[in-house]
Amino acid sequence: MPTMKAVAKTKPEPGAEIIDIDIPTPGPDDVLAKVLATSICGTDLHIYEWNEWAQGRIKNIPQIMGHELCGEIVETGKNVKNLKKGDIISAETHIACGHCYLCHTGNAHICVNGSIFGVDINGVFAEYAVVPAPNAWILDSRIQKDFASVMEPLGNAVHTVLAGEITGNTVLVTGCGPIGLMSISVARICGATKIIATEINDFRIGLAGKVGADVVLNPTKDKIVSRVLEETAGLGVDVVLEMSGNPTAMIDAFGALRPGGRYSILGIPDKPMEIDIGKHIVFKYATVQGINGRLMFSTWHKTARFLSSGRLDLEPIITHRLRLDEYEKGMDLMRQGNCGKILLYP
Repeated sequence: MPTMKAVAKTKPEPGAEIIDIDIPTPGPDDVLAKVLATSICGTDLHIYEWNEWAQGRIKNIPQIMGHELCGEIVETGKNVKNLKKGDIISAETHIACGHCYLCHTGNAHICVNGSIFGVDINGVFAEYAVVPAPNAWILDSRIQKDFASVMEPLGNAVHTVLAGEITGNTVLVTGCGPIGLMSISVARICGATKIIATEINDFRIGLAGKVGADVVLNPTKDKIVSRVLEETAGLGVDVVLEMSGNPTAMIDAFGALRPGGRYSILGIPDKPMEIDIGKHIVFKYATVQGINGRLMFSTWHKTARFLSSGRLDLEPIITHRLRLDEYEKGMDLMRQGNCGKILLYP
């Protein structure tokens, strides 16, 4: 049986390995895609480093890592009618059951029976990957193939930015990792009037300015709350887009939010954190939202339209292109923060 190379978590400890494994066979409702490009997510870094979250979440070892994909369909299951060999696809990585209460009420992105590529099942850091047909997103020919593997995390940014009113609003983006940078770009093209970003890494501070942040603050040098109030005539920002998962950054952002503002959280702290609910939420009359994944599939339509229109350029955010077997270099860059989005090519 023909085999392929893949990056897999083979032991419950830090690290990963390149393995040879049989090329998978798609089921009747799946497609087999040749992976053209994949990209590294913060989740992949957590699994690679084997942090506390990964130790509690990853149940199947060995398991192929990765969940962000651009691929070419090379085989379709017998029940698949809407996809064909040769189609270029990206993929929604949350695989929903389709029959639970949440799926039935338009909330498939938080399906209680769902699974995720590279977390619950084999992922896409490989030469080939099986994708359920309902999760395959056919790429518009106007969208660069390199951008297709980044559509999934870009969808996180689009979902977070558009989770409430954004046009004409002032915005604070906390954390300028790849999705934070994408959020700055999306907020800019959606009409935010002033975008303030916070970041401690010099490389990413530079990127934040390039993609549209009006002001970039460094929490190790700037007093975030007072500086944000200065930039907003003493009121505070209308919207916080939390991308850092850093408890200090999150508390500062509550202080920088205006009364009655929106606070949308995509970042995930490594551990439980304490917050003054009365001060920061109740008396501030704040709307606080947890953001999980992408709305299936309205966010994908918006994301595709942003890219196909040419109004949203991801090129400044894609800072490194590496071979799949250079995954360790990519993980090191992610750990240091000296990168935007990193693409891997099998």
